[in-house]
Amino acid sequence: MNQLKLRRLWLQLHLYLGLSVGAVFVLLGLTGSLLVFYTTLDNLALPAVTRPGSSQPGSPQTVSPQAILDKLRADFPARTAGWRIELPLHEGDPVLARYLKPAETRQLHFAPLMVTLDPHTLEITSERLWGNTVMTWLYDLHYTLLLDLDGKTILAIASLLMLISLLTGLYLWWPQGRGNWRKAFAYRRNAHLYKRIYDWHKLAGVYGLLVLLILVVSGLMLEKPSWFEPWIGAKHGLQHMGSAATPPEHAAAIPAAALSLDQMAVIALAQFPGSRLRWIYTPDSAQGQYQFRLYQPGEPGLRFPKTTVQFDLQGQLLGQHDYFADSAGDKLLNWLHPLHNGEAFGLVGRWLVLLSGLLPLLLFVTGWLRWRHKRRAAHLILTQENKYK
Repeated sequence: MNQLKLRRLWLQLHLYLGLSVGAVFVLLGLTGSLLVFYTTLDNLALPAVTRPGSSQPGSPQTVSPQAILDKLRADFPARTAGWRIELPLHEGDPVLARYLKPAETRQLHFAPLMVTLDPHTLEITSERLWGNTVMTWLYDLHYTLLLDLDGKTILAIASLLMLISLLTGLYLWWPQGRGNWRKAFAYRRNAHLYKRIYDWHKLAGVYGLLVLLILVVSGLMLEKPSWFEPWIGAKHGLQHMGSAATPPEHAAAIPAAALSLDQMAVIALAQFPGSRLRWIYTPDSAQGQYQFRLYQPGEPGLRFPKTTVQFDLQGQLLGQHDYFADSAGDKLLNWLHPLHNGEAFGLVGRWLVLLSGLLPLLLFVTGWLRWRHKRRAAHLILTQENKYK
């Protein structure tokens, strides 16, 4: 009897979490599916940005960092703080530069000005604010519910409840006894529709459980890494590619470095032979520094690597950070984003995450139908009992 009561308790918890937080889970799943390839889709919306099949000579990796910065400073002289410059991943991709705190969106935590440049001619091919395109708006919806920092807290709590919902579902499915395992994985093709709907719900949850758990847990930790860093022994914490302190409105002039960005890039790459230059951060103020982010083969994320080399305002080498020297806790944090979007397992992983984003919708609809069927059956039983009283 105690086991039956406990099962009923878990069933009620699973039901109410599914009908409430499940709706948020559906939203995150669908938006997450669209965001797996969000940079590609965002660029495709602007025909002048990408140049597929370009026959122009040169490689994205041979573009001059100093020439990019000179072009940005010439075309945007009022943007006196630092730029975050992302070099192209593939031939035909643009150079993407972010100015993190433009006056237009300064009140928001993250809403940079985004500028794309042709990597061969350095022509400015687009200029827009984060959140003003469909894909960046969807990104904010997925990451913050369009509520900025408050949305991250709400989604972190919702993620905890989603995790409980998944675990209660596993408990309710878990077969009792050896002979029930085959039945637990069975799909009753010729059964009544109600039973087939239950099987869809059950099997979608079972076969998608591992991926859903990874997505929920990694999403939770990406929303609120500070909740977990002390537990896992992280020393450096989760490094966000877009985060930076807000520069003052009228920052002091940043003196010209004795070395060019091209020369600093050569020195940075020499610190980690075989690495690839991915991002360049320029100083936000006269107290800032130059930072070069490099990808080393074996890092989980190609787009957002964690190996860095820093220079002072004069171009003197300050220090470096090697991803492979990180603690286990920091490595775990560094795996979160590549796991969450599937990048850690290449194109196959990204498509797996995209398809997995549809599972919450399937679970929500089949769970809701199952609940409706049970309510209808209970109502019919009650009606029959009252009829014969």
